[in-house]
Amino acid sequence: MKSGTKKSEAAENGRKRGSGVSTVYETLRREIIDLTLAPGSPIDEAQLAERFALSRTPIREALVRLAAENLITTLTNRATIVSQIDFLNLSSFFDALTLMYRVTTREAAVNRSEADLEAIRACQAEFTRSVAARDPLEMISTNRDFHVAIAQAGGNKYYTDLFTRLLDEGRRILRLYYSSFNDELPRQYVIEHEDIIDAIAAGDIARADALAVAHADQIVRQIQSYIAADRRNSIGLSL
Repeated sequence: MKSGTKKSEAAENGRKRGSGVSTVYETLRREIIDLTLAPGSPIDEAQLAERFALSRTPIREALVRLAAENLITTLTNRATIVSQIDFLNLSSFFDALTLMYRVTTREAAVNRSEADLEAIRACQAEFTRSVAARDPLEMISTNRDFHVAIAQAGGNKYYTDLFTRLLDEGRRILRLYYSSFNDELPRQYVIEHEDIIDAIAAGDIARADALAVAHADQIVRQIQSYIAADRRNSIGLSL
């Protein structure tokens, strides 16, 4: 009886800890991507333990998950901070991102199946709903899923993995993009996704490529303009 009770308590504690890890992870992840926690902000385990009313063990587990996503960084002095946004290498990031937009969209136009198209359209429907709701974090997430679905339709695992990594690294950059519209994305940019789907469905490689270039270019220009106009904003630019 006592043994059974101990096992039950242990299981309950395990569930609570697992739930606590998820809560800390999801909350901090959201705050980092949304720039509520600015790049360079210190991450203090003791303060987080007090904030979430948890021991340090689940806090550390959540921080390990965030570090794996490159959202937090441990410095040489063992201090932990929100990872900086590397604005110095932003042009290189944009070059790589634009290339992957083009390559994955072209490949999808060649290799897509009906199941792939269905998956892409489903992702676009979710993106459209998030735009209508003016939910920037959902826009970031569903936009990522849309472009990953296109990459998967192309059938090249290496392209998909690379593009996914770039999209994940660029989440806070994309947050600036949506901020530049006050989180009210113009309808024309939702339609750009629809046009890309049509080109892929038609197997029109040249049009798919041209649309991917135009889509990437407008995002890059908008972000660059926003940053240039707001360079003194206190978001912890890594300069």
